[in-house]
Amino acid sequence: MRRFTILRNIADSPTTDPFSAGFTAGIAAETETVVRPTIESAELSMKEVLDVSRDPTVVGIAPPMPIQMIQLVEDKPGTATAAAAAQKAWGIEAVKADTSPFTGNGVVVAILDTGIDKNHAAFQGVQIVEQDFSGSGNGDQQGHGTHCAGTIFGRDVNGTRIGVARGVQKALIGKVLDANGRGDSEMLFRGMQWAQQQGANIVSMSLGFDFPGYVDFLIKQQHLPVPAATSLGLEGYRANLRMFDAIMNLYRVAFGPGILVVAASGNESNRDGNPAPAYEVAVSMPAAAQDVVAVGAVRKNPKDFSIASFSNTFPQVSAPGVDIISAKAGGGLVSFSGTSMATPHTAGVAALWWEKRMAISPSRVADMVRAELFATARNNVFAANSDPADYGIGLITAPVA
Repeated sequence: MRRFTILRNIADSPTTDPFSAGFTAGIAAETETVVRPTIESAELSMKEVLDVSRDPTVVGIAPPMPIQMIQLVEDKPGTATAAAAAQKAWGIEAVKADTSPFTGNGVVVAILDTGIDKNHAAFQGVQIVEQDFSGSGNGDQQGHGTHCAGTIFGRDVNGTRIGVARGVQKALIGKVLDANGRGDSEMLFRGMQWAQQQGANIVSMSLGFDFPGYVDFLIKQQHLPVPAATSLGLEGYRANLRMFDAIMNLYRVAFGPGILVVAASGNESNRDGNPAPAYEVAVSMPAAAQDVVAVGAVRKNPKDFSIASFSNTFPQVSAPGVDIISAKAGGGLVSFSGTSMATPHTAGVAALWWEKRMAISPSRVADMVRAELFATARNNVFAANSDPADYGIGLITAPVA
């Protein structure tokens, strides 16, 4: 017997115009797709797994896998210095949020992370809705989630602008990682379900699946031989990727504005070979799932931008991710680096685009925002000989009037 997470779509039958019956001259009936995802957990044998998978309401089933926050690189330990604060959060200007007339007003952003220090000055006036899925209680004992939230919608702190979308009035904070920055995929899936139920427009995830940790657990805790543990690890990874794809498909087929999900590509690369050898790692899950916007990190040079040495390859877009000043849990500001920092820049810019697109049409906004992010990403701002496989379509750009 093993524990499995089960995703169901408990939906009403499609509703069809009753007066359309009998029309056969190529006139399609108006059909609305109803999406009501639910997450369950059960101890199942392999035979029971097969039986459950045949249920037409089941759209995904997978064993829980460990997840963890994308590990931070703290360039300036402790609170940001006055000199660093004076340089401002350079990412705001880099994505052109400083010249955009949009603020993210009316957009609901969900952050699935380590929680938030909701009493921080950066979040005053924002409606914060918290839900703990980690079992460790609301709040942020780690600091990762607070920093990410500050970049998305944080208000100015002592005259320093840190937030891309300072007009966001409501934020959903799903705590799917504990104080050590760890959780499992079931916590994440439940967080995604909750975000959808609470009306999230944009979901930001600066976290990744811990495949090596899962295999290590199977070897040390379950006492499996390495080949068996590796096989089960691959099986679990594949099943969880398909679970993500199923959730994203439900997000996509639902009528209305939809939901846009952005995720960090990961920090596992070592492009500069320090320490040797140099190598690159491809984008990891959940950023690798379909319809998730995978984000890489760039650094600022005197005249251009370049990919961060730690940023994984094959992101779809890139955003500022080195020396990023944002809210520090407990108060003040702190500078971190990582694709974790690039992801909230992208979520913030997406909120600006969401506000603009909603004013045009309230239908399929998520699809339109994704298209705008890709269409306006700049690829002419990178250092010579930069590889498009490293920065994706380009550097994200905020909307103009």
